[in-house]
Amino acid sequence: MATSKYRIIFMGTPEFAVPSLQALLDHGEEVVAVVCQPDKPKGRGRKLSPPPVKELALAASIPVLQPTKVRTPEFLEELRSYQPDLMVVTAYGRILTGPVLNLPRLGTINVHGSLLPKYRGAAPVQWAVLNGDPETGITIMQMDEGMDTGDILLPGSLPIEHDDTAGTLAVKMAELGGRLLIEALERLKAGNLPPQKQDDSLATPAPPLSKDLSVIDWSRPAREISCQIRGLDPWPMAHTTLDGKWLRLFSPQVVAGSVQERPGTLCRANKTGLVVATGEEYLRLGEVQLEGSKRMSVDAFLRGRPLVPGLRFPA
Repeated sequence: MATSKYRIIFMGTPEFAVPSLQALLDHGEEVVAVVCQPDKPKGRGRKLSPPPVKELALAASIPVLQPTKVRTPEFLEELRSYQPDLMVVTAYGRILTGPVLNLPRLGTINVHGSLLPKYRGAAPVQWAVLNGDPETGITIMQMDEGMDTGDILLPGSLPIEHDDTAGTLAVKMAELGGRLLIEALERLKAGNLPPQKQDDSLATPAPPLSKDLSVIDWSRPAREISCQIRGLDPWPMAHTTLDGKWLRLFSPQVVAGSVQERPGTLCRANKTGLVVATGEEYLRLGEVQLEGSKRMSVDAFLRGRPLVPGLRFPA
């Protein structure tokens, strides 16, 4: 007979994790505690700001734990005091050890942002866009001590649209993660969630992003540059250089055509966007952000700073 509720400890920190926690609450699960990373300073005043998951937990009157270290006997005992049946992890942001993962009687499951074994690591959503994949998805998995190497419990796919950024895709994936999590819990209660081993030979990494990925090489095809711009939006953002300053580029659109100009040449600049020659086809940019300024439409940018076709961005 299916169990009506599990005592669940939820571990998550950023906005991506909020739909998973919200789904548990909406479904009536007994979330006995929430674990997230410590508050961090934000803004010009560097005032301590709580992570999004903490805000939701406090609004729902759920105890919140924010350990600075997760590999201590004290933290393990604190978790044990809640007598969890299950732990659910969504983008918590810390590596968890075996004693923590195995503490609940049903272990620990993870809402992971890729179709495993593809994109194991910290930035699966971004790398799916960067690599131009046509689809990605969410995997509910049983956690072990490896980097996203645990058994697959329930996958769900999601198409990547031509204008998706890492930011817009993450929102859709987070919502999918919440829905799949509830489906997985229902199947777990019914004894119908068989684990499936991952094929390690198909594994690909999704390492953290770095600012080294940001510089645009205009000799690359427009389609690859478009993926770079969208995959690095909202962070760390792709850029070229204008008069010695970074010019961040957004809202790319590939424009078909046989390129005659040198890569990096500005071919058109009007209210519809900047059209730049690349190593293959052209790229239209709809939004820009000059270093020290705010993000804006190309139309607004050109009203304050006209650009003349023939200008060449560094390749």
